[in-house]
Amino acid sequence: MTKFIFVTGGVVSSLGKGITAASIGLLLKSRGLSVIHQKFDPYLNVDPGTMNPYQHGEVYVTDDGAETDLDLGHYERFTGVTTTQNCNYTSGRIYDSLIKKERRGDYLGGTVQVVPHVTTEICDSIRSVVTPEIDVVISEIGGTVGDIESLPFLEALRQFQQQTGRSNTLFIHVTLIPYLERAGEVKTKPTQHSVGRLREIGIIPDILICRTEKHLDKEVRRKLSLFCNVDEEAVIEAMDVPNTIYEVPLEFAAQELDTVIIDSLGLRAGRRKLKQWREYVDRVTNAERETTIAIVGKYSELLDAYKSIHESLNHAGAAHNARVHIETVSSEDIEEKGAAEVLKGCDGILVPGGFGGRGVEGKILAVQYARENKIPYFGICYGMHMAVIEFARNVLDLKDADTHENNEKTTNPVINLMEEQKKIMNLGGTMRLGAFPCNLVKGTAIRKIYGREQISERHRHRFEFNNDYREQFEKAGMVLAGISPNGMLVETVELSDHPWFIGVQFHPEFKSRPVDPHPLFKGFIGASLDNKGKKK
Repeated sequence: MTKFIFVTGGVVSSLGKGITAASIGLLLKSRGLSVIHQKFDPYLNVDPGTMNPYQHGEVYVTDDGAETDLDLGHYERFTGVTTTQNCNYTSGRIYDSLIKKERRGDYLGGTVQVVPHVTTEICDSIRSVVTPEIDVVISEIGGTVGDIESLPFLEALRQFQQQTGRSNTLFIHVTLIPYLERAGEVKTKPTQHSVGRLREIGIIPDILICRTEKHLDKEVRRKLSLFCNVDEEAVIEAMDVPNTIYEVPLEFAAQELDTVIIDSLGLRAGRRKLKQWREYVDRVTNAERETTIAIVGKYSELLDAYKSIHESLNHAGAAHNARVHIETVSSEDIEEKGAAEVLKGCDGILVPGGFGGRGVEGKILAVQYARENKIPYFGICYGMHMAVIEFARNVLDLKDADTHENNEKTTNPVINLMEEQKKIMNLGGTMRLGAFPCNLVKGTAIRKIYGREQISERHRHRFEFNNDYREQFEKAGMVLAGISPNGMLVETVELSDHPWFIGVQFHPEFKSRPVDPHPLFKGFIGASLDNKGKKK
């Protein structure tokens, strides 16, 4: 029978529930168990696809085209298990499903209520990922205990445990143990109150994950065990790791967290196998080389806006036994100060995905600087559009070349709206989303990097390369290196007279893993290291 682990949070937000859930998944998978993750978000948006990155950070896209919370990226990177649309539910999605059922008359005129109808919908969502092959479902609940938005989810979990049986469910509570420097001691009272709120709802945590700045001595563990009604061995310390988030599961393994979980759920599991993971962490920690990469975007102060890109660069760096220093550069700074001033010292330049006109000219200047100075360039989605526009303006001499997304009056829309998008009015969930195949042209750099003719990558966009300009670009030296199987969509471009200049319409960062870095990122970092070597 499938077992269920629920990860909740208390005291404050941003304690790392996602990393905790992902680490647990890795540890269980390393012991031969089959796992799948879910994230439940209490907000009323149907999905994060229309949310501002300043509020939400990165939107992670699954193979089946769901726009999801960025924690799904952690789940996939840690476990290598592909998530689906059933791995992320919001309050908005739950209520949307409920209201549609009510409008169809599914409730036969009955009064629709939070209990039992909303809670039943949540319980059904938990079961949506269960298959005969899955040993453990790990569900993370967004927000913190005490949030009014989270109450229906917590009530649903209480009901789910009652329906499924206590022996088949496990509650893990991630909480803060603050250290008061003046008093010179850690304080357990906030955690006691947080656990107390859970117990009022009818949920008793089985394991505490304690975020702390100081090591928890035996007396503190004993106190937490007594007042929170958990076994002392189930009080797990979670301090910040020094080098990389991928050290977290190793810290948990050292405290036998996976053994506590396996014993509590009565699971049969093999010995822990983390050799590849330890080797990756060792390469990150003891890197012998280094390179500096500029990520040029309009959300430069928001690390979470480009979370998967940051991780993918680090994966690739470890593969080259190199430490990657990431400079997040505001494209508006380039508009003000010039590319040469802002980007000096960078070994490679990456322009990520994005939307809207703010900072666009700075991105185009960054592309020009990379192209003219033979600096490795990697354009992802919008970054490919910027490469196409820059080439059109400065090589094809189409001075007003632009994208229809930002300039509907341009006479040279080298990037335009996809035909099937022109009649769409709603913004949410209507882009070209999910995994699509792409054929790579023989003899191209990208074909060599992948080592095969056809690839499959995840997309999230409405605009594409304008086919009316194909011949002009190819004659001038831009190689249209990746084409959709029907021949209609240009998916990748590159320059043959440049050491490493590639733009892709898709998002390769969603498929990079620590022990299996994405080939494009690996190639980009390799070229950046070569460029650094040439400057010496």
